[in-house]
Amino acid sequence: MKRVLTYGTFDLLHYGHVRLLKRAKALGDYLIVAVSTDEFNKIKGKKAYNNFETRKEMLETVRYVDLVIPEKNWEQKADDVRKYCVDTVVMGSDWRGNEKFEALKDLCEVVYLERTENVSTTKIKNDLHL
Repeated sequence: MKRVLTYGTFDLLHYGHVRLLKRAKALGDYLIVAVSTDEFNKIKGKKAYNNFETRKEMLETVRYVDLVIPEKNWEQKADDVRKYCVDTVVMGSDWRGNEKFEALKDLCEVVYLERTENVSTTKIKNDLHL
């Protein structure tokens, strides 16, 4: 069984997220999604509209997602790869070249997928004045 792992906040779940999850799942048999906790978002300087439990629950309903885990800090990525026997880590192309993900190449394959054009949580929040 090929295991795939991705990371994100996944606030205001939208079709760009769903497309990313669908493409990530197509790279393997089992998709794990690590969702940033509210505490970790504060460290990153991000403010989510929905709390962690709500974002986790929404992701658990997506048919491509097999397991949702909390992302509590930047340093847990290598441990997650080992703990969950991950073969491939998938991220959006805006993370290409980031040392946090490039460092995982010694442990697994790292794939960067292009983002869906014209949709993002930031754009939605701006459009809705949130």
